[in-house]
Parts: sequence; C-alpha cells; structure tokens
Amino acid sequence: MSEIGTGGEAQGTRKIKLLSRWRPFLLILLLIVFGYYVGGMIWIHKINDDLTFLPAERNTVKGGSAAVEVAAGLIDREINQNSWTSNDPFFMPGALLDNMPNYQQGIMSALARFSFELTDQIGRTRGSSQTDKDLQTAAGLLQYSGTVWSWDPTVSLLPTASSERQYNKARKALISYNQRLADGRAVFEKRGDNLQATLNRIASDIGSSTAVIDKHIAENAGAYVDFEADDLFYGFKGQAYAYYTVLTALSQDFENLIRERELGNAWNQMLVSFRSIVELDPYVISNAKTDGQLFPNHLAVQGFYILRARTQLREISNILLK
Repeated sequence: MSEIGTGGEAQGTRKIKLLSRWRPFLLILLLIVFGYYVGGMIWIHKINDDLTFLPAERNTVKGGSAAVEVAAGLIDREINQNSWTSNDPFFMPGALLDNMPNYQQGIMSALARFSFELTDQIGRTRGSSQTDKDLQTAAGLLQYSGTVWSWDPTVSLLPTASSERQYNKARKALISYNQRLADGRAVFEKRGDNLQATLNRIASDIGSSTAVIDKHIAENAGAYVDFEADDLFYGFKGQAYAYYTVLTALSQDFENLIRERELGNAWNQMLVSFRSIVELDPYVISNAKTDGQLFPNHLAVQGFYILRARTQLREISNILLK
C-alpha cells in the first residue's frame, strides 16, 4: 500500500512540475489573446458621425444626383474605408464589438429605404413606367442581411455572398445609375409628389423606430442592467445619421422646388432635429426610469428628437400638398 501511495504522490508531483513549467507559456498566450481582442477592438471601433460628410468620388457637377452620390459614398465608407463589423466571426476582434455594428446596420437600413424610394418614385417618370435596372439592383442588394460572413456552416458548407460583397454591388449600381443620369440616360424626377412620397416613407420609417423605443422603455425602464438599450440607441443613431446626410443632399437635388415652395426654413428646422439625434453621444446608455431623479433615460431623449423630426417631415409633406 505504501508503494502505491508513493507512486501516486510521485505522479502528482510530476504533474505539478509540468504545469509549473507550462504556466509562463499559458500566461503569455492569454496575454496575447487578450491584447489581440482588446487592442483590435480599440483599433477597429469607430462611430463615424461626421455631419459634414462628403463622398470621395463626386460627379454632381456633371448632372448626377447629390443624394445618390452621398448614399454610394456612405456605403463605401462603412464597407471599404471602415471595417464592416456586423458579420465578423468569433476569431476576429470586431465580433466582440456592440455599438459600431448596430450603428452601421442603422445606416444601411436607412439607405435601403431610400434606395427603394429611388426605385419606386424618383427614378422613374410615372408609376406605370419601367423601373431603372441599376436602382432596382441596389434596392434589392441593400435589403441583404448585414450579418452574413463569407462562410456560414449553419446555412451551407459552401462559401456564400458576404454582406460586404452585396453592399459593394449595390454601391456600384448606384454609381452606374448616377453616371447614366449625368449623361442624360436615366431619370431623376424632381416633382413635388415624388419628394412628398419620399418624405412620407422616411417619416413612417423613423415613426416605427419610436414605437420600438416606446415598447422597450415600457418593458425595461429602470432595470439595473439593460444590454439592449445601447443596441437600440446606436441603431437609431445610425439611421438618423444616414437620413440627415441624404436629406441634406436631397435639398440640393430639389433646390428649385424647395425655393419655389418656400420650404427653406422648414427644411432647415427638420435637419436640425436630425442633427440633434446624431449629436447625442453619452458615454453610457442609460435606460433609467423616465421620471428618475439621478439618471437620464437616453432612449426617451432620443425618441423625443426622432418624433420631432417625424413631425417636421409631415409638415413639409403637407406644404407640398397645397
């Protein structure tokens, strides 16, 4: 029995020595992994809310649309200049990011809505006319999920089209349309009813956002930990940012109409409301009680400005009716 006990103790001693020998290497490996993810997250993370954004490639002087140009430029910035993080797999630092992916998807959702309006309203002569092929392509591709990586074994063992690839195709389709428009081979109808329909769709889109905010506040306000609050906040911030840039550019495309209908002041006030949404930038997103004494409810504040922007969009739409 003593020999067995002695052998077991010796084996245990060898394991301890082996672990102590490998411990420094394990610690170094953990530090490398920690540095890779944390350093990578810091390097990649960027909430680009530059309100003076202009695309690198500009052709409006040749007769193209400023709004289409801005939409293509935003896609290029978020896909090719920044890193698209919504579909990063687990072995990439971006997979641990939270705010940036939601912000980017908010931008893309707004651009998808705008591209649909281009296809259905502005980019065709009348409702019975043929839709523009480039605009139709862009509208379809921008509906693509932003979370698809180039390979997803849960869907297929074969490689699939990534979100970046589809969005880049949409960008190229928008550029192609704008080039044809500048050459006089495409349609961009600057009629009041087209602008009115576009503003109404944008108003409906951000109106649905306030409904989501209202539901979330009703069910979760006052919770000590709310991991969804920042997801919603940055998603709607991205949506508002994209609409701000597009609407600013649309004021150039419809400059004559806005001047003729004396919409300048109303349009500027509407843009100020969108700017207020974008400029909200708290360090920590709080979903405290709406009547709390110590902490704010950032979702409620954001929802207020979204509703204000929606109201002003409707007011401009009503003026266009007269």
